[in-house]
Amino acid sequence: MSDALRLTGIEKAYNAGKPNEVRVLHGIDLSVAAGEVVALVAPSGAGKSTLLHIAGLLDVADAGTVTLGGQAVTGLSDRRRTALRRSEVGFIYQFHHLLPEFTALENVVLPQLADGRPRGEAEARAKGLLAQVGLEARGDHRPAELSGGEQQRVAFCRALANAPRLLLADEPTGNLDPGTSDRVFGALMDLVRGTGLAALIATHNLELAARMDRTVRLEAGRIG
Repeated sequence: MSDALRLTGIEKAYNAGKPNEVRVLHGIDLSVAAGEVVALVAPSGAGKSTLLHIAGLLDVADAGTVTLGGQAVTGLSDRRRTALRRSEVGFIYQFHHLLPEFTALENVVLPQLADGRPRGEAEARAKGLLAQVGLEARGDHRPAELSGGEQQRVAFCRALANAPRLLLADEPTGNLDPGTSDRVFGALMDLVRGTGLAALIATHNLELAARMDRTVRLEAGRIG
C-alpha cells in the first residue's frame, strides 16, 4: 500500500529562540497508508493536536517534511496549501462545529460548493453520505434539532464531503457518553472502510484504539 501521509523528522517549538521556548515535537516520523486506520494515543499536552495540525496543513513545522499522497508539501505557498487542505484532507474535532443556521444537508453541501462542485452533485453526494450514517431522514434538520451523536455523524459526513485522501480526527467521540460514543465510532469506521481513505484518529479511549489497524503512542513530543 502507498502512504497517504508521511511525516519525516517533524520538529515544532513555540516561542522559538526565546527564554520561554516550549519544544512540542521532537523528530516525529510517522506514516499512514491508504486504507489504513491508525490510532494516535497521547496524554494531554503531549503534542497530538499540534501533530494533527501539521499533518493537515493547518500549521507549519520548524523542520522536517510532510508528504501527502506522494507529494511533498513543505514550502508550498499558503494558497496552494489551502487548496490541498480543502481537497485532500478531512478534519473531525471533539465538538462538531456545524454551522447552526444551516441544515444537516446544507452543512455537508457547503464544503463541496467551496471546492467547485455543482450544487446538484453536491446535494446528491451529501444525501448519500447522510444515508450511510442513518441520517437520511434528518437532512432538513438544523444542528439544534439533532442529538449530540447525530450532530457528530453530520460532522463526519462533512469531513468526507470532498472525498479526501486523508482523514484526521481529534477525539471525535470524546464529547459523547460511552454508549453513544461506541455507536458513533462504529458509523465513522463504516464510512472510512467504505471509502478506503487513510485515517489518523487521536483518542484517549483504548477500547476504540483497539478497533483500529494500528496504535501509535505519542509521549512528550516523541513517538514511542
